Order: sequence, then C-alpha cells, then structure tokens
Amino acid sequence: MSVPKQKIRYRGYLMHVSHYDPSWCMRKPLDSETPFDSAIGCEVVAAMAEAGMNLLVLDVSDGARYKSHPEMARHYTVPMKAVKSVCDAAHKAGIDVVPKLNFSKSIRNQHDYWLLPHTYPYHCTGGMEDYYRVAKDTIAELVAVCRPERFFHIGMDEDHCRSVPQYVDTIMKLRAMVKQHKLRTIIWNDSCHDDIKSSAHVHACKSMAAEKLLPKDIIHVLWDYRNAHANAARRLTAEKFEFWAAPGRTVELVQKWKQAVLQAGGTGLLLTNWMKCAKENQAAILNLIRELGPACR
Repeated sequence: MSVPKQKIRYRGYLMHVSHYDPSWCMRKPLDSETPFDSAIGCEVVAAMAEAGMNLLVLDVSDGARYKSHPEMARHYTVPMKAVKSVCDAAHKAGIDVVPKLNFSKSIRNQHDYWLLPHTYPYHCTGGMEDYYRVAKDTIAELVAVCRPERFFHIGMDEDHCRSVPQYVDTIMKLRAMVKQHKLRTIIWNDSCHDDIKSSAHVHACKSMAAEKLLPKDIIHVLWDYRNAHANAARRLTAEKFEFWAAPGRTVELVQKWKQAVLQAGGTGLLLTNWMKCAKENQAAILNLIRELGPACR
C-alpha cells in the first residue's frame, strides 16, 4: 500500500534540558550529568530548520532553574535564560516550541522525580496538593519562557503506580492547567507495547483503558523504536484522537511509521534519541536531525 500524498503536519524533535528514567537516574547521584548547552541547542535548531522540521519539544525537568521553585535545582541546573535562548532561536526559525514535563509516577521509571522534594516516590497519593501546586507553577513558568503556540506535553508514559481512574484523574487535572494557557495537552501512549510477554504490557493496557475515558482534544504520541503499529494508529483514529508517532532512529523506521500515520490520518512524527543536549552528544544529535529530519516530510 502506497503512502498518501499528504505531508506530515508536525515534524518534531525531542530535545533534553534534562530527563528522568532509570539510566539517567543512575548517573545523577554521581554528579556525572553535564549541564544543558544552549549554544548546541541553537545549533540543533538551525539543523532542524534546514531539514524542514517545524516543532521542538523541550524536555526541561529540573535542568533549568525555576524562579517559582529554586529549591528543585541540581548540580547540572542552568539558568532559565539558557532555555529561553533556544526557544527564541526556534521561533525565529519558524519552529514552534512545545514545553515538556513528565508527571508519570513509577518507582521503577522515576519520570516525576524532577519534582523532588515535591513528590513522594513510595506513596502515589501522598502530598498531592503540593504536587499539583508545583505542577501549576512550573507549567506556567515554562509557558511564559517557551511561548508555545499550540501544545504542552505532560509525559505520562510508563506509569506503574496509579490505577486507571487515578491515572485519568491526573491527566485531567494537568489538562485543566494547560488549558488555562489556551494550549492542548500531549501525552505519550504506550499501547504499542501490547505483547503479553512484555514487561511494558501493563502500560499498554493502561493507555488503552484510559483512551475510553479521556477527552478527545488530548494528542496521543505512539512510540516504538523497533516497529511501526498500523493497528494502534487506526484505533486512535477510530477513537477520534489526533495522534503522532515517535518512530525510532533509522530512516526505514521513520518511513514505516510515516506510512502508518498518514494512512490512519495522524498528524505528526517526533524524533527522539534520549540524549542530553550537551557537547558529548552534539554529533549524535545533529546526525539524527540531518539524516532523519528530511524523511519526516
């Protein structure tokens, strides 16, 4: 089956000011995570523009200092003006910026540990009034700095700790905060990992259950870096959701996901390589953009 003639509307890259997952968290206590490099970030933005990309998703976590919550700063935290300089470069290049924070709760995946001391790793319902207060403050601050036109990404992948109703309730509360800024909410959708033998099966089941309960204005990002999933794409279209895909790191995978997205009526592709935007990763990030960016068009 041939790829439809229409183009992918949103062609994005996920840049990391910082991030939290098991591999990143192993390095953080050793003081081995380097600070975000805004000069390299601006170089990446220039490469994105040259490759025809139009969306920069910026995963901030605790990589930048919040005026509203300076107590969350770490040894690698940079001034927020470093983030602003990259956002300014993106806007000048005609690239929309999407701030990203992850509010998924999992003792294993640790995605919301950037909120420490305002999250309770071993208590999924403890201190939530404080949790949501800080969420509201940091969302507002990033909107002011990044000046997004359309979207805010709240993460929510690989959530082990919440039940389906708790998971949906969390998304709804965060969606309300995002909506106050006249933006649409983006979440990861884990449903591609639906093999019952997979340790990620629990997340796939949660995503599919949540689809039945979530408002249709939420954008879902399917992700699998090994295969494309046309059935998942068609299901989200049938559920009346706008969706994108995160396709992996080869031209072949980008092309397969592009076909699945376009044939199902999806609107975006989001390139990822889960690397800090810093000197040691400069070449790898730029190579990804230059090789895969044009394939997203």
